[in-house]
Amino acid sequence: MQITLVQGIALAILAIILGIDFWLEALFIFRPIIVCTLTGIILGDVQIGLIAGGLTELAFAGLTPAGGTQPPNPVLAGIMTTVIAFTTGSDAKTAIGLALPFSILMQYIILFFYSTFSFFMGKADKAAEETDIKTIVKINILLTAIVAVTYGVVVFLSAYVAQDAMKALVESMPAWLTHGFEIAGGILPAVGFGMLLKVMLKAQYVPYLIVGFFIASFIPIANLLPVAVIGAALALYEYYRSKDQTKTAPKVAVEGDDFSEGI
Repeated sequence: MQITLVQGIALAILAIILGIDFWLEALFIFRPIIVCTLTGIILGDVQIGLIAGGLTELAFAGLTPAGGTQPPNPVLAGIMTTVIAFTTGSDAKTAIGLALPFSILMQYIILFFYSTFSFFMGKADKAAEETDIKTIVKINILLTAIVAVTYGVVVFLSAYVAQDAMKALVESMPAWLTHGFEIAGGILPAVGFGMLLKVMLKAQYVPYLIVGFFIASFIPIANLLPVAVIGAALALYEYYRSKDQTKTAPKVAVEGDDFSEGI
């Protein structure tokens, strides 16, 4: 399948919007499951977008920016996974592996911006001391605009300009290499989910994990929607149970407080 000029421009505009959202971490529409779906809509193949979005979201589930650290870029991963699957006809798992270089490229570009934008901090600090709001606003708009335009240019060059070269590269790959990318792409969602569990999993939630694994692995179902519904029900149960425990917990006497109850 071929990406038209109009679609390439639309993808660039989408990348600009998503790049601003990722830079500011405002609406979190930069998550791969949304990025891939929107990319699929632009390309006219929502099914590819949804499949790529589900797999890529799992792969990036445990990769979250913290301070100055940056994981592989989720915006480029989402867009390019869908674009590669669309243009080359590759499986979504293979497309994830092929899209990683684009994601890592944008990761290093963002890190470069973090370093170079530090030169503006002195001027911003001075403006803050002088209560010069206009200068602070101008600095923020300028730097955000640079990041946004970079996203648009990188996506346009990668998705539209380089699509023929990318398609030729994929078609020239030997079967064993393509299969390797497919295996790597299939493993990445498990790795991402494992990283998420490493951070979030607590001992009291292990029974829910076991129940979900048992249902998904051993009960024949047409899709994962029943598992998601059961998971949502268990999450609501745990939320309200914890809330009730907080309400019924005995109050602890604090110096200066007049509590009749406490320890």
